[in-house]
Amino acid sequence: MSERLFEAIAAGDEDAVQELVDARPELAEQRNEAGLSPVLHALYNGKADLAERLLDANPALDVFDAASTGRTRGMEELLDGEPELARGWSADGFTALHYAASFGQEKAARILLERGAEVEVVARNESIRVTPLHSAASGGHAAIVKLLLEAGADPNVAQDGGFTPLHSAAQNDDRESAEALLAAGADPSLKTDEGKTPAELAGDGTRDLFG
Repeated sequence: MSERLFEAIAAGDEDAVQELVDARPELAEQRNEAGLSPVLHALYNGKADLAERLLDANPALDVFDAASTGRTRGMEELLDGEPELARGWSADGFTALHYAASFGQEKAARILLERGAEVEVVARNESIRVTPLHSAASGGHAAIVKLLLEAGADPNVAQDGGFTPLHSAAQNDDRESAEALLAAGADPSLKTDEGKTPAELAGDGTRDLFG
């Protein structure tokens, strides 16, 4: 039945998700073959509304789920018991700070940094080796971009493909993030592996920042 839940989440079938969780609330804390919870699976699939429905079943959340959903009270309780979780790794190779940055959870990101999370850590996921700053910039979360830069994140760090956070901000036409990155020393001349500068990826809202 847990497999059916994950399939329903991926399909965006709200009625099926609700029916399954109503019948068996414990399904909301099962894990799939990749080790991910239904809540995180929903967020990965862009189904934040389904994540909220799953949270209504009151599943036990690990530090990664809590960081992803902004459940900071529960996250702090977990960190109080196991401080090393601030630097721990999820089943698919990310830290809690990656998740907080990716899903726009500023308070969770701030707490994790205060608890010793590594700001420059590179994901161990084979398909996307990013730092939390990449995650924040890619998601368009300017407040977290600024927070990570203040914590010492390198604005010029490149992920696979040569993309820097500034490339992502320009591509998203995210002026606030782009301005913060440039102010922190992001180099607009850096190119992706395909030879693209941020200026060449910028939209109308950011193009003027690059001269």
